[in-house]
Amino acid sequence: MGRVGELSIKLRKDGGKFRRDFAPIFLESKEESRKIPVHIQEIQKTVGLKAIHNKRYSFVVASAAEDLISRQRVQVLIGPQTWEAVFVVAKVGNKNQIPILALANDMPKWATERLDFLIQASPSQLNQMKAIAAIIGSWDWHLVNVIYEEGDFSTVDIFPYLEHALKDVGAEISEFVGLPHFDSNLLSTELERLRRGPSRVFVVHMSFKLALHLFHTAKDMEMMGNGYVWITTDSFTSLAHSLNASTSSSLQGVIGVKSYFPEINPLFHNFYIQFCRRFRLEHSDEYNHEPSIFAVQAYDATRTAAMAMSETRETGHHLLESIKLTDFQGLGGKVQFKDRKLAPANTFQIVNVVGRSYRDLGFWSDELGFARELGGNSSANLSMKYLGQVFWPGGSTDTPRGWAVPTDANELRIGVPTSPMFKQYVNVEGDQTGNNLSVNGLAIDLFKATLDHLHFPLLHKFFAYNGTYDDLVKKIYLKEFDAAVGDIAIVSTRYEHAEFTHPYTEAGLVMIVPTTKNRSNRALFFTKPFTVTLWIIIAVVNVYNGFVVWFIERNHGPEPEGSMFNHAGTILCSSFTTFFSLHGNRLHSNLSRMTMMVWLFVALVITQIYTAKLTSMLTIQQLEPTISDIETLHRMNAFVGYGRGSFVKGYLEQVLHFPTETIKNYSTPEGLADALRNQEIAATFLEVPFAKLFLARYCLEFKIAGPTYKVGGFGFAFPRGSLLLPYIDEALLKVSETGKFREMEDSMIANEKCEEGEGKDRITSLSPNSFFFLFLLSAGVSTIALALYSFNARNSNLQRITVWRLLMVAAMRHWGSNRTRFLRLRRDESRTILNNMGIQV
Repeated sequence: MGRVGELSIKLRKDGGKFRRDFAPIFLESKEESRKIPVHIQEIQKTVGLKAIHNKRYSFVVASAAEDLISRQRVQVLIGPQTWEAVFVVAKVGNKNQIPILALANDMPKWATERLDFLIQASPSQLNQMKAIAAIIGSWDWHLVNVIYEEGDFSTVDIFPYLEHALKDVGAEISEFVGLPHFDSNLLSTELERLRRGPSRVFVVHMSFKLALHLFHTAKDMEMMGNGYVWITTDSFTSLAHSLNASTSSSLQGVIGVKSYFPEINPLFHNFYIQFCRRFRLEHSDEYNHEPSIFAVQAYDATRTAAMAMSETRETGHHLLESIKLTDFQGLGGKVQFKDRKLAPANTFQIVNVVGRSYRDLGFWSDELGFARELGGNSSANLSMKYLGQVFWPGGSTDTPRGWAVPTDANELRIGVPTSPMFKQYVNVEGDQTGNNLSVNGLAIDLFKATLDHLHFPLLHKFFAYNGTYDDLVKKIYLKEFDAAVGDIAIVSTRYEHAEFTHPYTEAGLVMIVPTTKNRSNRALFFTKPFTVTLWIIIAVVNVYNGFVVWFIERNHGPEPEGSMFNHAGTILCSSFTTFFSLHGNRLHSNLSRMTMMVWLFVALVITQIYTAKLTSMLTIQQLEPTISDIETLHRMNAFVGYGRGSFVKGYLEQVLHFPTETIKNYSTPEGLADALRNQEIAATFLEVPFAKLFLARYCLEFKIAGPTYKVGGFGFAFPRGSLLLPYIDEALLKVSETGKFREMEDSMIANEKCEEGEGKDRITSLSPNSFFFLFLLSAGVSTIALALYSFNARNSNLQRITVWRLLMVAAMRHWGSNRTRFLRLRRDESRTILNNMGIQV
């Protein structure tokens, strides 16, 4: 059980001055009183310190305090540990001007202001509520039950602090349950009620003895098994070291927040040895002899009093001022008072009860979060998961989800709107006040598919609601419905009364206007079947093929005359005429014929597709919106429409700044279409899911104009803080990821037949991707033909050069022989002439 030792401090008078001589003497302490007492024995007549045993009734406590002051003439009172007892003793101390060093961890803020001689000698433990909230937030639990000890007035300040800390992590308190002492029937009744509820996370803030009784009862009721979470505060966990095998068996898996004090300094080491030695001698039946935080706090409080009394002979106000000036490093940390209070504790140990005792998981501090060790080089994390494996009740290492479907829960009452604008989303048929109610539509089918992906059954029943969507959401806040399903838009104003799932449709608001025939840019309409890129590629491939044919056939026709421009013109002409004539009978090369045949095939395909596309585009009317933006509507002061029950009216007034008198409401798509046709309104505004349905039916009369305004999509509504919401979100995401919702939506839109025809009014030009293979085939064949021709031409040139050389040699030889014969003949003729002349040669 819990222990704290009694400490006797000897103060001897020496030469008119006081010298401190600490001689720890550990006397008896009984756990049966539930609040650990500290008794300070008086050694000298003029100086005495005596602590008070906490009593249940205020008159007993007051009598004990009066007795110590009047009979034993003590100058300082140390204790008690509960605020109710502290308040009684402090009033006695005020009347007698005796300082009170209170060991209650938590007291009201006004306590030291109203009670002049009251000093809080133990640090406030309020920050442990932040540690508990951090634990709960680490595991994504959202609903918590708090069990406390009835009559503990400290909870007045503690629980608001806990509520605020839980709110910061997205959790809230489901039940506050106060339990009195020794009323086992009420304890069992309250636990059974909590067991039937949805939350499986319990925070226990009560004394050690009552908490043990609670856990024994919870174990007997099978509430210490799988799926449950138990978290204890410092008032219980700081005595967990005194657990024995019989008691720890009922606490397996409990998570505890424990006050932290450093155990490595030499002062604590000496205190620890003497405490254990003396306690073991006087309480040999105890299983554990270690000092708890209460012994540490008692030691520091006693040392504070002794140091103050050694500084002054005076009592009353003088002794109080001396205590307020105390400044030293105690066993539990820094002892320094501000406004007669120690600094609040901001570091706590996190423990996990396993086996016969508990294991230290790590620490939590307000500055760092969770850490395995404390020190300058230690790392920290905001999540408790960083501390490692936790053993939960039932011996499981799987994190409990923290809630369960109540065992006696009724069916979920789900409200559905009865008058939606588009029945495709929600359609309510039958007796809306009786049991013969039929509900169907995309939203209903999606909700049922979502429930199929939950890991647990969820009983529900649909109830028709004939009212606005805002009022339907408010009914959840008023607890008339447990949820709302339908084409419910997610808007910020509705978050005041409910929370929503993730949007299951595309978010946005669009303007729909009538259309008119597009008569602009008719001169270049013939180019519309193909994109600009495709036209360029056709021209390039055409020129390339014409060049290849011309290059191969250039030696078989007359030599072109003129400049380079004449040559280029010949090539372009040959390329263009490729489309309209076949020159096979005039082509001399098989390579050019092959190129021409492939290109003519490609040209034939392209021209046929072009003709068909142009004919189709001329047949279909080209439609354009009559109004392009809301600025035009503002200038015209035009009337606009919206669907019944929608939030759109407020958006048109507050965001798009349309005057209220220009906004009209319509309850059906047919009424909206008629109003647009008859020019009652110039435009209508619909959410994107509705716009898809509307345009699917009136595909040629109306179209979207202007931008898409960002607003929330459709979602399912649940109460704020609902435990179901995270699981519904997860299941809804699974339905979307499997593509089932897309199939449902496409099927719904496909069922809407366009009343004016099947075509769409948007012109789509063909791109190069449509003819990629044909262009590749034509260009490839032309390139191959050009390569083969170039190779053959090179070989022919080599042969021609060789023959020419032989002919030149023969010619030169023949010329040389003829010249010799000619010269000989001339010489003979010259001699004959000379001889005839009588000239002798």
